[in-house]
Amino acid sequence: MYFSFQGFLSRGLLALLISITAPALHAATETESNSEAGNAGAPPAAEDAEDKAAGAGDADQDPNRISREGVVVEFSTRPTEGGSDKVIAADWADVSFRITDANTGEPIKGRYPAAWMDLALAWEAKGERPMSCKDRVSTYLQGIVGVRPMIDLNSHFLLVLNRDASISVIDPAVGITGITNLFAQINLDQPGADWAKTADQKRLFVSMPLAAKVALVDTETFEVVNEIEAGEQPMRAELQGDERYLWVGNNADKAGQSGVTVIDTEELKPVAFIATGMGHHEIAFSDDDRYAFVSNRDDGTVTVIDVQSLEKVADLETGPVPISLAFSPLGKALYVADGKAGTITVVDVEKLEIRARIEAAPGLGPMRFSDDGRWGVVVNPADDNVYVVDASSDKLAHTVPVGSKPYQVNFTRSFAYIRSLGTQDVGLIPVSELDESETPPVSYIPAGQRPPGAAADISIADSIVPSVKQAASYIVNQAEGTVHYYMEGMAAPMGAFRNYGHEARAIEIVDRSLGEREPGVYTGRVKIPVEGTYDIAFMMDTPRFLHCFSARVEPNPEMEVTTASMAVEYQSTERRIPVGETTTVKFKLTDPRTGLPRHDIPDVTVMYYGADGRGRQVVPAKSLGAGLYEADVKVNRLITYYVFVGSRSEELSYSDLPFFSLMGTPAPARVREGVPQVKAEGGA
Repeated sequence: MYFSFQGFLSRGLLALLISITAPALHAATETESNSEAGNAGAPPAAEDAEDKAAGAGDADQDPNRISREGVVVEFSTRPTEGGSDKVIAADWADVSFRITDANTGEPIKGRYPAAWMDLALAWEAKGERPMSCKDRVSTYLQGIVGVRPMIDLNSHFLLVLNRDASISVIDPAVGITGITNLFAQINLDQPGADWAKTADQKRLFVSMPLAAKVALVDTETFEVVNEIEAGEQPMRAELQGDERYLWVGNNADKAGQSGVTVIDTEELKPVAFIATGMGHHEIAFSDDDRYAFVSNRDDGTVTVIDVQSLEKVADLETGPVPISLAFSPLGKALYVADGKAGTITVVDVEKLEIRARIEAAPGLGPMRFSDDGRWGVVVNPADDNVYVVDASSDKLAHTVPVGSKPYQVNFTRSFAYIRSLGTQDVGLIPVSELDESETPPVSYIPAGQRPPGAAADISIADSIVPSVKQAASYIVNQAEGTVHYYMEGMAAPMGAFRNYGHEARAIEIVDRSLGEREPGVYTGRVKIPVEGTYDIAFMMDTPRFLHCFSARVEPNPEMEVTTASMAVEYQSTERRIPVGETTTVKFKLTDPRTGLPRHDIPDVTVMYYGADGRGRQVVPAKSLGAGLYEADVKVNRLITYYVFVGSRSEELSYSDLPFFSLMGTPAPARVREGVPQVKAEGGA
């Protein structure tokens, strides 16, 4: 049985909070919708009755500020770029919550608030009371496919690199009831080998050895938006610290083609190829991005490249088979693990000199440092040990026996995770124990029923990745094609995600949750899709907050430039459509310059899709005369649908005109024929 968990770890706590929060929520007065714009006239934000009871009177004076039990929450939304204070549709915006002590004004750190944004109109019903803030949050927490806000500020997505030419996008916040959690699938030209994600998590570069290219994936749309020439056999992909260049290792068979291709991340084209030597290439950088280091496994050297000039500086002889590179900002050094010599060579990155050699044992493999740069862990599949290097002293601190044939290591704040080829168990070494003189303990958790070594091949990309909140991890089992979710402190993973027929090889996370960008300020960067009034539901557990703020998103002038050729007025009044039913959307097209109806357009079409971007459909519209048209829209999910009008002959794209929204509602219960219906006693 498969199940999944909410992206932030306190989902269960938040769900519990929903059940115990005060039930009365004051909904604001309903306003009439603007049928022409399709998104105006939304009800103001609802307010939690508990907030008023706790003396949050300042919420009435400042709608973006609320106080409870000595804690103040201030909401703001501002454009990410530009000097304007107005948030514009189709632009990026920073949504922030500042949490402070009401008495001292000091920031309150280390909280995990949750927030959701939705068009207020999406919850409006003609002749009915709008859904309360509490009820909306309750629906979000149920984890049902389709019942999602337009913008989820708590979400993250799992990207699974498959053996075939695809990447699975899994939404871990849905699927508890057994419904698919496959959010999207990204199709590549050829199978991917490695990937590199930008710091803002908007772009993902994927190396494709068989295509001799790197694919650029837009992680907002989960689509391949570009392919970049990357030399022969591009494998390892690494972004330098400032992300100016993407460095791709070329594992070519010919000496003149084996090295690194350097790609400009803005121009999206290669700017240099540097032949470094033969063999597989690992890539690392100094912390100031002055030097790039490239290992040449077959030549027994590490090439030093000046990042500014993109020229070779030196070839360092670190051992016969340099198998992995790892940089420590604490040690200001590059650490090179040699598989044949069994040594870890320490290179001073300022002097470009070897300052130490640490003896371990032949067979060394991949190496990685903890976040603070002190502890370097290198695996050794030949002797089933991991070796721990202390960067503060350049000494070998520990030799730790682990599972059969360890081949990968990754860190959370609390643990080093060791993945082994010969066992399904993952070893966890507590980071806090590495400073002790004795051998640190190792605990084990099962991640599947088959060892990864049973898979046809193993990716060089990570099979373990820390979760967003660091106290958990996602672990790929290549032999079973599953992704396991493990919360630290548990004896076993809490569940697994299927990969729907694909063979999983590696995993990455795209984080869209609120983050504490500065002390007490929790911010999420989002791209606002359309104009309108938004409700922003905010939730926190200590103290208990459940409150809805409001924000206005203005029209984008650049999007309005093309609207002069046509105007649309939606005639339909019914917006709540039971799931499974088809509704007819009627609209009128007019020439805005003359005011005359346009009933002579032969190719008017209607495009509609759910608020999550899925289920896109295009259907023809039928002319009724006098500028009126109609089209049938089928509602298949419990979600808000957005309806757009376009015409190719009029060069009218779907983004040129305002949209119309529909809300999928639960289908009415069916009455079985021949079964008498019994009226409840005392009923009307």
